[in-house]
Amino acid sequence: MKVLVASHTYIVDLNCEKLRSLTKIDPNVEVTVVVPKRWTPGGVQSRKIETQPREEGRFRVVPISNFSENNQGLLSFGADIISLLRDFRPDIIQMEQGSKSVGYAELITLNRMLRLKAKNVFFTWWNLPYEVKFPLSLLEGYNLRHTDGLVVGNQDGADVLRDHGYEGPICVMPQLGVDECLFRPAEQPELMAQHGISPDDFVVGFVGRFVEEKGLLTLFKALGQLRADSAKAGVEKRVWKLLLLGRGELKERLAELAAELEISDRIIWIESVPHADVPRYINLMDTLILPSETTYKFKTLSAVGWKEQFGHVIIEAMACKVPVIGSDSGEIPHVIKEDGLVFPEGDAAALAEQIASLMYQPEQHGVLAERGYQRAMREYTNDALAKRQLEFYTSLY
Repeated sequence: MKVLVASHTYIVDLNCEKLRSLTKIDPNVEVTVVVPKRWTPGGVQSRKIETQPREEGRFRVVPISNFSENNQGLLSFGADIISLLRDFRPDIIQMEQGSKSVGYAELITLNRMLRLKAKNVFFTWWNLPYEVKFPLSLLEGYNLRHTDGLVVGNQDGADVLRDHGYEGPICVMPQLGVDECLFRPAEQPELMAQHGISPDDFVVGFVGRFVEEKGLLTLFKALGQLRADSAKAGVEKRVWKLLLLGRGELKERLAELAAELEISDRIIWIESVPHADVPRYINLMDTLILPSETTYKFKTLSAVGWKEQFGHVIIEAMACKVPVIGSDSGEIPHVIKEDGLVFPEGDAAALAEQIASLMYQPEQHGVLAERGYQRAMREYTNDALAKRQLEFYTSLY
């Protein structure tokens, strides 16, 4: 089976591990990854990226000239994509830019013109209802009519596309897996000492952007309640600390709230670190919390709002045997299931109760740590996702 996958996501080599795994689990699989020759990610990383070709046996990455350098939906490819398709003749063509992608329509059309007879597949994260107007309605309608299979990162996204008329096969799975060689349980005594963490401290952790929709204000209020409860009781059964790994526009407001709640001395602020160092910090945590909150402040051409689309840091923490707590925003409950704790988004009191339950009930802490780890290894490694993706491709024939 020859698989062609196109996305700007794979300009980062680490993100290619699942696709590499496709070639390792089946010697008959060849994978060609198409990436834009030039891409400007935006945000913190604003430097234009000039991608380079890579070839590793039956796996290769091929940069193709592109017409948009920073817009996922408008990303499309130059004439050199034609010769690549004609020479490679894929059995599967997967575009990972969503249902309204110009590039996906381009690949569908070339598939038909070149008579490749490949199955058309696309991936999307989008998980909120939306209305699409002319001319985008024509573009999405064309893409959906010619889609043989859909890979979607969350169940809500699958339901949304059913509502938009898609009736074909669907596979619900994240775009990227977790690297179990990088994210694994490992004691970090030197890093603990460096940040003033004692072995008896209970470390509450967060990894991500400091923005309102990530629920950090609720997390701070929950920890403020824990401090207030201890003060009221006149004794603190166990000292907790909050480890925040990330950066963002909300930091100043968070610092002010911490002062109001009298918890400033419990917070360890860590600027974003290289991805390879993230598991070291996760292994400092006794629990990782993702308190995301649905918002309708954001707008695009065809949609309004945001809710958590997956929460990749959850499976990274599970792989490190760190129990997780998450809100019920978006896909989080489906990722955690019964192998962690879930609270109503925005409910600081409920979150405080769940943190306390892990802090004061070591048996529950141990059970959830082990259950989360086992499911991460079973369902969310790159090898596990590659097997599911290959099974889905095979089912399309």
